[in-house]
Amino acid sequence: MATVFFDMDGTLINSEVGITRCVAHALTQMGLEVPPECELRRWIGPSLRTSFAPLLRDDGRVEQAVLHYRDRFETHGWAEHEVYDGIADTIEMLHAAGHRLAVVTAKNEPHARKIAAHLPFGHRFVDVIGATIDGSRSDKPELIAEALHRLEVSADECWMIGDRRMDIEGALHHGMRNVGVLWGFGGADELRGAGAQRLVSRPDELPGLLAA
Repeated sequence: MATVFFDMDGTLINSEVGITRCVAHALTQMGLEVPPECELRRWIGPSLRTSFAPLLRDDGRVEQAVLHYRDRFETHGWAEHEVYDGIADTIEMLHAAGHRLAVVTAKNEPHARKIAAHLPFGHRFVDVIGATIDGSRSDKPELIAEALHRLEVSADECWMIGDRRMDIEGALHHGMRNVGVLWGFGGADELRGAGAQRLVSRPDELPGLLAA
């Protein structure tokens, strides 16, 4: 059986409300105008520093924005999400089939662990690998490398499941099989452009695909 890495935002949970509200809070605290909702959605997927940097153009201000984001996320944002329809059943099916499951996300690890612990299927994940607080590990290739190290598994035994190009690019960096999901924030064009090997429209497609 395979080891399956799941992205979190846009793959397991719809976290748009929590993330965009926390970004808006951070920008407001920095004295900046809050962009429209469609632009705030761009923060979902990349690391926070990657998203704030082009706007703030100063490392010190980027760190301030990250701290403001975290302040609200720790009190409100972490709970402002919904589990995608069909994900819970899919996780249970994959676990029952003998696959080893883990979360690999650009969220900082303490936040990702807090969310996973409150998911009804969170106990099915053998580990939750996230970004370091200081941002020294935040890009998907680095996060996948950490997951491979912790789980003591080779890339050719694994799948990466995610909704954004970063998930696909991270998997391809390690020569890992991958699946792009269409219920998240990336979309088919982005995922195909990144080199996704498979695309699925519904969570219940995953067990059969991984068994093939």
